[in-house]
Amino acid sequence: MKSKYLIAPTALAALLCAGMASAQSTTAPASGSGATGGAMAPKAPATTASRESKPAKDDKLARGDRKFIEDAAAHGMFEVQAAQLAATKASDAQVKSFAEQLVKDHTQANQGLQQIASKHQVDMPKELPRSQRNKLQDLQKKTGAEFDREFVKEVGVEAHEDDVKKFQKAAKDVKDPELKAWVDKTLPALQQHLASAQNLEKSVKEDGSRMGAGPAKQPARPAGDAAKQPAAPAKSGG
Repeated sequence: MKSKYLIAPTALAALLCAGMASAQSTTAPASGSGATGGAMAPKAPATTASRESKPAKDDKLARGDRKFIEDAAAHGMFEVQAAQLAATKASDAQVKSFAEQLVKDHTQANQGLQQIASKHQVDMPKELPRSQRNKLQDLQKKTGAEFDREFVKEVGVEAHEDDVKKFQKAAKDVKDPELKAWVDKTLPALQQHLASAQNLEKSVKEDGSRMGAGPAKQPARPAGDAAKQPAAPAKSGG
């Protein structure tokens, strides 16, 4: 009987010691990786590359170069669309041929500019500016010789005068070597377009004036000439 009571305190003490050991094991800091059940290592701070989902704009491209690319792309888009319209709608064969040449040359130039813009993360315009959309809509309403004259005047002459002026300035101002090479390559074609349009403008104006003119009028006879005319001979009687 006495040994029975001695065993109970011993068992109780063993249980208490086991509980304390268990508590210490749960509160003690663990080492190792999360995969092995230890504490996770602190996260590394986010880098600049991880925070940016899109590539940043190329800071090496000068602001003036970027602005020129955007403007040149918009002008090129307008001239291609207007020339495509003229290639199907022009009534004069020379105007139609000129329009087809514009489509070819400006499409090629626009593709070269697109490659430069992509390299420098410059967003190309997806639609025409409002002012150029309005010009294109007004041009679509015209037909025949009137269409030919307006196309040559607005697209062939005025738009290319603006182009040549801007490209001549850009040839001196742009900083990017690849962009400058594109400007130097494109400028002679623009100057040729302008010269052709100026000659064509004279032709369509002359044709229009001839088409609009009525039959040639005889010059008016001076008032005094009637009195100078010899009188008709009198008929003799019998």
